[in-house]
Amino acid sequence: MAKKKQPNNQKVNNPNVIGLRAEVLEQPITDTLETNFMPYAMSAIVSRAIPEIDGFKPSHRKLLYTMYKMGLLNGGRTKSANIVGQTMRLNPHGDAAIYDTMVRLSTGYEALLNPLVDSKGNFGKSYSRDMSCAASRYTEAKLAPICSEIFRDVDRDTVDFQDNYDSTMLEPVLLPTAFPNVLVSANTGIAVGMASNICGFNLSEVCRATIAYLRDENADILSVMPAPDFPTGGELLYNPSEMAAIYETGRGGIKVRSRWSYVKEENVIEITEIPYSTTAEQIIDKVAELIKVGKLREVSDMRDETGLTGLKLAIDLKRGTDPDKLMAKLMKATPLMDSFACNFNILIAGAPRVMGVREILNEWCAWRVECVKRRVFSESEKKKAKLHLLYGLGKILLDIDKAIKIIRETESEADVIPNLMIGFGIDELQADYIAEIRLRNINREYILRRTEETSDLEKEIADLDDILKRPARVKAIIISELEAIDKKFGIPRKTGIIGASEIEEVAVDDDDTPDYPVTVFLTREGYLKKITQQSLRMNSEQKYKESDGLFLSFETQNRNDLLVFTDKQQCYKARLRDFEDTKASSLGTFLPSALSMDDGENVIFALDAADYSATLLVFFENGKAARVPLSAYATKTNRKKLTGAYSDKSPAAAMLVLTGEAEIALYSNDGRALVFSSAQLTPKTTRNTQGVQALSLRRNTKLKGAAFLADTEIKNRSRYIAKSLPAAGAKLNDEDSAERQLELI
Repeated sequence: MAKKKQPNNQKVNNPNVIGLRAEVLEQPITDTLETNFMPYAMSAIVSRAIPEIDGFKPSHRKLLYTMYKMGLLNGGRTKSANIVGQTMRLNPHGDAAIYDTMVRLSTGYEALLNPLVDSKGNFGKSYSRDMSCAASRYTEAKLAPICSEIFRDVDRDTVDFQDNYDSTMLEPVLLPTAFPNVLVSANTGIAVGMASNICGFNLSEVCRATIAYLRDENADILSVMPAPDFPTGGELLYNPSEMAAIYETGRGGIKVRSRWSYVKEENVIEITEIPYSTTAEQIIDKVAELIKVGKLREVSDMRDETGLTGLKLAIDLKRGTDPDKLMAKLMKATPLMDSFACNFNILIAGAPRVMGVREILNEWCAWRVECVKRRVFSESEKKKAKLHLLYGLGKILLDIDKAIKIIRETESEADVIPNLMIGFGIDELQADYIAEIRLRNINREYILRRTEETSDLEKEIADLDDILKRPARVKAIIISELEAIDKKFGIPRKTGIIGASEIEEVAVDDDDTPDYPVTVFLTREGYLKKITQQSLRMNSEQKYKESDGLFLSFETQNRNDLLVFTDKQQCYKARLRDFEDTKASSLGTFLPSALSMDDGENVIFALDAADYSATLLVFFENGKAARVPLSAYATKTNRKKLTGAYSDKSPAAAMLVLTGEAEIALYSNDGRALVFSSAQLTPKTTRNTQGVQALSLRRNTKLKGAAFLADTEIKNRSRYIAKSLPAAGAKLNDEDSAERQLELI
């Protein structure tokens, strides 16, 4: 309950304000969310952003229905401004939003495989960020022919109607689409707290898949409708398990790459189709960025040659460049290959639901069956009403003269219908129908001709009633309509399907990345510096944060890989060439941020992977030691994070990189040391091995560090040497206690 503060009686320094008292109301945030935010959120979800089972958002539905009522299904085009103005009777959200909706549905924009608006003029392009549409006063539009399958039954009581925003006209709640438009037309929407991203499928494939589902609910939909189809074409990288998961859950990612060809005579690569989720400008900008930083030296120029024939991006190659290797490199580094994130979120009975393809087909078929039943019932009722009138007309056939006499001898016009009802034993509707017949039609020939329709109507009504009683006949009607739509409006696939496993991997070598000696410095708090030898000679004095300092350093090459280990048993793989060269006076790169580490994750060790031929030694606080070849951390993919990099049974106390057998010194926190040969440790193939016991520890003690013997101050080696493991070592003498063992941060 809101609390009222005591009024503030302080004087206001304004002579024109007399007796002003400020009252401040305090309202709990939960009440604010419930009364203000939740209605807004629900309105955005239900009335704006999420499509319904007919495949339309309210903005689409209002626009198309307005065009239908304007007679633009069979008539000629009209100015887009006229359509926008008329649509505002249903959609009062501004002319710009309405026109943008029409642009996206148009043939000129090319965002849909089967556009719903037949446009004339400049409507822009979906694959171009900068190619915008002309103003609505310049362009023209009408409904595309496929809309005949959307509005065919709209006036036959197949869907409910509701008042518009000012209750001056009616609009349909849904449009009775005769095909699953929800899968054919791509749709994207962002609501409050949820979103929808539905990719388009090929109309012919959707119709055939729906037919297969209507005949058998367990039909293999993937075999009929193998993958989405995008209006911008390209090539879809098909992964059977991932596609099956998308069809089952409605979520997942689809990779699409561009189509290109190499013109040998001109040494030019021409790109004619790009992924649906990107634009030509994004691709050009990314290529220009790579050229600027020196990572794309094979390209001399790239330009947009898009014209009347469609999209075309041209890349001029330098002499001797392999086009296959270059395109493989560009596919990885630019949006020439991109992913489409599927999120099949649809409103069902006013509630958002994320559904797989089979579930969507199930909901659409159930809804379509109801539409067809309502249409059949409406037709049956109309025919029954007509038949009822003909029955009354048939009764006057027995005595036409009597009907004329009744009408002629009736003094009052209001008594004509009651007198006919009494004279022939008919009801008011039949009597009214007979009374409205023109005098010239009151003859035996006319009446016989009309009553002959009675038997045909009786058969038609019986057939319609039979359809309503037999679900199989309703499904047969839907199937026949889908077959007709497929035959009339079906188009070949635009997006090719390529098995992900069938793609030939082209080895891409970063020949353009310079390779030179560098020295890597890692601080205790996780800052990394990569300094060239020349810069280090000019200034070797390192700068650190006040509480920080050097943890480790090593010399390596610029094109080598860096392996970074953390205290969460994870290993991050990075390329040193991706880090900028810095000076000794800089603080360096903060690795947890640069490598997108988890919250609270800290760097404990880093090493130069080189050719992955070395060995990693991990020493744990419980005295165990693990020997793992670095090849276990070499991944064939571009995966940058490895979980389970080492055992989690005990915290890691130290790590060493072993290139050849060497003697190692271990230190415990009770002042003891142990020296042994690395050859005494058996190599393990698994990264998260617990290792073997190396240092025998007393109660409440732990291993605190390790170092190569050559890097320590131990002079009396024989005192601490162990011939077999585990061993307890010996107490450190004063002359050997100035050890420089490597401890983790």
